[in-house]
Amino acid sequence: MTQRRFLFLIGSILILGSALEGAPRTVTFTQSAETVEAYDFVEVKLDIDSPDAANPFADVEVTGWFERARGSDRVNVEGFCDAQDGRVFRIRFMPSRPGDFTFSVTYRQGSFEKSSTGTFGVTDGRRRGLVRVDPQYPWHFIWEGTGDHFFWNGTTTYALAGWDDETIRASIDRLHRLKVNRLRVGMSGPRVENARVWFENVFPTDKFSFLLNPWVATRPESVGDPGFDVARFNVAFWQKYERLVAYAREKNIIISVIFYVDGRRPGVDPFGKDGMGGPEEQRYYRYAAARLAAFSNVMWDVTNEWFLFRTQEWVEKMGTFLKQCDPYDHLTSCHGHGEFPWRKSPWADFAMYQIWDDEGGYGGMLERRLAQAKTGRPMPQVNEEYGYEDHYPVGWGGDKKAPARSADNRRRLAWGMYMAGCYQTTGERADTGTGWGPDTGGGWINGRGDDSMVMLKGYGYIMDFFTSFDWWKTEPHKELVEGDALCLAQPGEVYAVYLPTGKSVKIKLATGKYAVTWFNPRDGKTTAGPSASGREWTSPAPPDGGDWAILLRRER
Repeated sequence: MTQRRFLFLIGSILILGSALEGAPRTVTFTQSAETVEAYDFVEVKLDIDSPDAANPFADVEVTGWFERARGSDRVNVEGFCDAQDGRVFRIRFMPSRPGDFTFSVTYRQGSFEKSSTGTFGVTDGRRRGLVRVDPQYPWHFIWEGTGDHFFWNGTTTYALAGWDDETIRASIDRLHRLKVNRLRVGMSGPRVENARVWFENVFPTDKFSFLLNPWVATRPESVGDPGFDVARFNVAFWQKYERLVAYAREKNIIISVIFYVDGRRPGVDPFGKDGMGGPEEQRYYRYAAARLAAFSNVMWDVTNEWFLFRTQEWVEKMGTFLKQCDPYDHLTSCHGHGEFPWRKSPWADFAMYQIWDDEGGYGGMLERRLAQAKTGRPMPQVNEEYGYEDHYPVGWGGDKKAPARSADNRRRLAWGMYMAGCYQTTGERADTGTGWGPDTGGGWINGRGDDSMVMLKGYGYIMDFFTSFDWWKTEPHKELVEGDALCLAQPGEVYAVYLPTGKSVKIKLATGKYAVTWFNPRDGKTTAGPSASGREWTSPAPPDGGDWAILLRRER
């Protein structure tokens, strides 16, 4: 064989091998902007000409690195497929500091590889950025971008992504006006025919569906057997969820991304016991991180109610894996039980509980905060679910009767949790309905509401009270007050006292003179009172029999 014929044969084999592996005709890289603000993101779009990957979600890899000038702060990032046929990929990077940046992005498919490099500038737009645990006061949260403290005032909107875009935006706008700053939003689930399974009046309409499909489904309209292909993502769903997150970001509202809601129900968890924690389920978490982590306003909830369909070991594994996939280290936790088994796990940034009604109030949350303190690792404590407004399921959930979960009752419980130095996430009534009755609500089921739903006004007043002083510097001090009164204090500086039954109370003070402000939790109005002084001060009786709060601040 001549040398020329040998080389031709080798070249033919290489070409054939490349054809068998697949390779696009061209890959075009397009940068989204030359300049972005810190905590926004720059995106590189990859347009694929003649895509031929058998499964672009599994057979193609897009990776990149982004770094600040002079070779510092390099961050490795993964991209994602954004078209069912593999024609579009994207990769995003969220810078946290101003400066000049360089990057390199690579597309790989089998032995085919193509890269592109570029530069961009980052300015300081004073965005609030990510929510972090405050390193100085680790029972509390802080906005990384501005250094302001984050007062957690969350609500539940499990199936918000089931609405049309217009209703999603209108619902976020309404909750923003009510001072809500964190929403719980499901991705897979809840998947039901209607909310009567929870004794609520929420039904599908032409604008709302419970059938959220993160994966391509052969039977997308089936409630319990959608036939998910877990190797292929439903791009239209993810694009919609992404629009929800992006709109909330402009309102400085955090989205708690819940990977499963009611995972024990047929159709919600396509992996089951045999596939839990395996490579296909990991692909789900990895894809979510690749798409959503560049948004500054997300938190990760590994799953809702883990103990009903998963194990403690699985949560540990997936929490750790999710953290590894997220280059920005967004806050991560897991919801669903009266105890939090991961108090010292590195992936868990704060503890979430499900403790219904009075057990989840002041005493229950203070007990859990003290238990956390004994580990030597303080972290924020959140009662993420304690029974929704006017929600009275039959035969479970305490079998309560009205008005045990009225708006006023929920608000009072929330005061107790905050006075324990903890946080809470509530849920509005759903009985005014979707596709039923007045058809103006949906509340904790899907996030929609109207002006007849007043509970969250009371929670806004709670936020007004606490953000009027440095609440993160205070600690629970029940011993400084008598009876059923509750006290948070930075002794000698500030005393916040809650009077649940509107009675006069004695308060033990450090020597000094204190300005006194009375606060009505039912309407948010404040009234200045006479100064307090001495080692013990007895408050006058409140002007009515309702609950009141008093704020005492040292006068300089």
